Order: sequence, then structure tokens, then C-alpha cells
Amino acid sequence: MKTSFLVKLVLGLPLILIVDYVLMTVFGCGACFLGAGSDFYCGTYCLIGKGVLLLSAVLFLSMFIPDLKQFMRLKKDAETN
Repeated sequence: MKTSFLVKLVLGLPLILIVDYVLMTVFGCGACFLGAGSDFYCGTYCLIGKGVLLLSAVLFLSMFIPDLKQFMRLKKDAETN
């Protein structure tokens, strides 16, 4: 369980953040190419960025929920000395 948790933490989080960064960069460049002004970047772009980060956080947490459930179950069923 610890190996799976560490692999998800070491590889999963940076991968999600890189995908977010590339997605927002492509979206911003596309909007600039289509003529979006500064009002777009101060309003709509920020809201979309917050939404993307929120979805990424939900995805990241959903990756850990099975591991956390298993960890809590093991801790509850452990014997005391």
C-alpha cells in the first residue's frame, strides 16, 4: 500500500499539474490568437483556471480515497500489545 501511495504522490500530482499548465497555456494562446482582450484574462480566464484546478484537485483526491479507506480499515483492525 505504501508503494502505491508514494507512486501516486510522486508521479500523479506532478503529471496532473503539468497537464493543467499545458491545458491553460494552450487555451490562453488560442484565446489570444482569436483576439481576446485584457477583460477576458481578468475574468473568464481566471474562472476557467479555477475550475480546471478544482477538477484536478477532485481527481487527485479521488486517486487516494481507496488507499485512505484501506489504511483506515487496517488501523482499526490492528491488535494492541
